Amino acid sequence: MINRDLAPRLELAARSAPAITLTGPRQSGKTTLCRAVFPDHPYVSLEATDVRSFAADDPRAFLAQYPKGAVIDEVQRAPDLPSYLQGLIDADPAPGRWILTGSQHFSLLESVNQSLAGRTAVHHLLPLSRGEAIRFPRYPQTLEEALITGGYPRIYDRGLDPADWIDSYVATYLERDVRTLRNVGDLSLFTRFVQLCAGRTAQLANLSSLADDCGVSQPTAKAWLSILETSFVVFLLPPFYSNLRKRLVKMPKLHFYDTGLVCHLLGIRTPEQLVSHPLRGPIFETWVVSEIAKLRTHRGLPRGLSFYRDRSGTETDLIVEQPERLTLLEAKSAASPSAAFLKTARRVAAHLQDQSPCDLIAVYGGDQLQSRTEGSLIPWTELHEANLAETT
Repeated sequence: MINRDLAPRLELAARSAPAITLTGPRQSGKTTLCRAVFPDHPYVSLEATDVRSFAADDPRAFLAQYPKGAVIDEVQRAPDLPSYLQGLIDADPAPGRWILTGSQHFSLLESVNQSLAGRTAVHHLLPLSRGEAIRFPRYPQTLEEALITGGYPRIYDRGLDPADWIDSYVATYLERDVRTLRNVGDLSLFTRFVQLCAGRTAQLANLSSLADDCGVSQPTAKAWLSILETSFVVFLLPPFYSNLRKRLVKMPKLHFYDTGLVCHLLGIRTPEQLVSHPLRGPIFETWVVSEIAKLRTHRGLPRGLSFYRDRSGTETDLIVEQPERLTLLEAKSAASPSAAFLKTARRVAAHLQDQSPCDLIAVYGGDQLQSRTEGSLIPWTELHEANLAETT
């Protein structure tokens, strides 16, 4: 067990909020984290059929077993339980008693928001960031290994082969979680849709194109993309909003939270395959964007991320909103540093200079940190040390 970046946030929340709700993708480490942060709390999981039936059939008696509170795992499997917790919390609002976890974001939060609004602190645990991964005794040393391995803790903790573990993960996700979230009639077609999304990582989320290529209607593609968002497989990076007189692209970009999953869906099994793969660049871009999303999420900061692209083709991969300034970031998978990495970011900064000061950064696949006049070139191994998740 390593220390997760989110742990201090949970400890802080437990000093003031009667309940804590922790969501995130399956196997992101929610149970391990909660049991480590709250070792004195009884633990119960609603995955087991008999326990789930007890919680659903007689919630008062179920909760009465834990007079001092408990960690309740996969609480979305008993959606009425939070409404019964409301009465207990109102009767005794002592902080940090109830810890609720779940791997289905929207269904869990819908239940929690209806019953526990103002009574619970909501946090999200995403897969390991690079800064967390290197706390394990064994972790990927090369960029290709890091992209293929991804960030699911069990792979690191048990020294598992990423290809084998992710294969089982995908099967479990498709066979259990997808069917729970929504009735997907043709599972093989949905699988094809997920693979098409992997092939479009770091690209505009064009629903019409996705629907056509998969052979489904656009409303179906929209619903299926929502499923992937709900279960923390993908996220949509919004376009930068500006009052400039520019025709900015309004379509969001599609990114995955885990590049190991992307590589698996694309049939990439070895570092050698990734070196020459045509999607190496977009996969690296997704890794960079998801790394910063993890850093900011686990430190309790607003996401504050977007990308810039106008109709003339001027673009930058990521904009990080920071106090009183913007950081414009480019992701380049090449191993050799080059001043050209900052070229497009400079053009975007020129458009935005009247709105906000801009810092320019290029994260690249090499190993030399370079501070140049126009900006910084940061090696991929040092991204987690960059000042991109600070409040001041």
